[in-house]
Amino acid sequence: MVLGSALLVAGGGGAVGLKATVAAATSAVGQEELLGSAKPVEEKRTANLDGAKNILLVGIDQRPDQINGEPLRSDSIILLHINKDHSSGYLISLPRDSYVTIPAYDNTAQKWAGGKAKINAAFAFGTRGLKGKVALQHGFELLTMTVKELTGITPDAGAIIDFQGFRDVVKVLGKVCMYVDTDTTSIHKGTDRNGKPAAPFVINKDGTIRDRIDGVKPNFYAKGKHCFTPADALDFVRQRDLLGDGSLDYGRQRHQQQFFKAIIEQAVKDGLDSPTKLPKLINAFGKSMTVDKGGIELVDWALGMRSLKPDKLVTIKTNAGKLNSRTVPGLGSVEILSPDSMDLLRAIKRDEIDNFLLSHPAFISTV
Repeated sequence: MVLGSALLVAGGGGAVGLKATVAAATSAVGQEELLGSAKPVEEKRTANLDGAKNILLVGIDQRPDQINGEPLRSDSIILLHINKDHSSGYLISLPRDSYVTIPAYDNTAQKWAGGKAKINAAFAFGTRGLKGKVALQHGFELLTMTVKELTGITPDAGAIIDFQGFRDVVKVLGKVCMYVDTDTTSIHKGTDRNGKPAAPFVINKDGTIRDRIDGVKPNFYAKGKHCFTPADALDFVRQRDLLGDGSLDYGRQRHQQQFFKAIIEQAVKDGLDSPTKLPKLINAFGKSMTVDKGGIELVDWALGMRSLKPDKLVTIKTNAGKLNSRTVPGLGSVEILSPDSMDLLRAIKRDEIDNFLLSHPAFISTV
């Protein structure tokens, strides 16, 4: 939406020509029914862009054609709230380990009876026994139902972001530059004694570290300004265990939010005035996303959100970025959303997030 809006502003010419330009640009975006039964009641009548909007963004680390029936957990869950005059946007990450109620669900292959679990399990329960796009649809639907149960918010639209696909976006741009706010050590990538790529750690199925591999030096991203290659960008946003500030999943959330902003800002800066780069850039963005447009054409989303610029996206930390964990038998360590975080979610529903942030400045990510 932000890139499409920037196209409209930069393109000049008449409204009909601009609309045709953006429509052609957004044609590469995969479009599917993701919200399913959880979609707003209003959409069943007449969907429009009036008022505040909430969009559910889900990051995965697997291309749709690689999904083969195994449960697929969501790596990143972000609620994008756009205020009623469409001038500002807020990216609120929900911790993957948030302890929530996941509603009962039947995806036609395996049933989930309902109950308490980590929020990223909702996507997994929806995908079990399914493949490809069908798995994505059911995973997203159950996650949307879970977010609605937790927050009272029914997303107006949704998107699945494939982190593997975002590597292709960085390839087109050449690099993505951003400020790394804490020393970050990779648990996935490193080099052996001969300088060849090698894994530095043995990783458990749940993504945690089991053992260090002797003789392998992990990739290290020091605090400060970095320009990432495609492979290193993807590696950086996956890290949570060895962050210099000990923030674990809150640090990963923060870095993913910052990366999203950085890649959009650089795309707007470097892509809009390049007749050779722009088509490749739009195509790469499109292939990295699967979108439920909520009954509104993507070109109309771009037109309606043309006041929303990358520098108007505010990144928000639930629990003010502080761990609030407890151990649950059978699940291990889970994250409990604080009363203030629940107030934040209620403020989003009422479109009163500005008032909440005035009294809770620690919830704003400042880098």
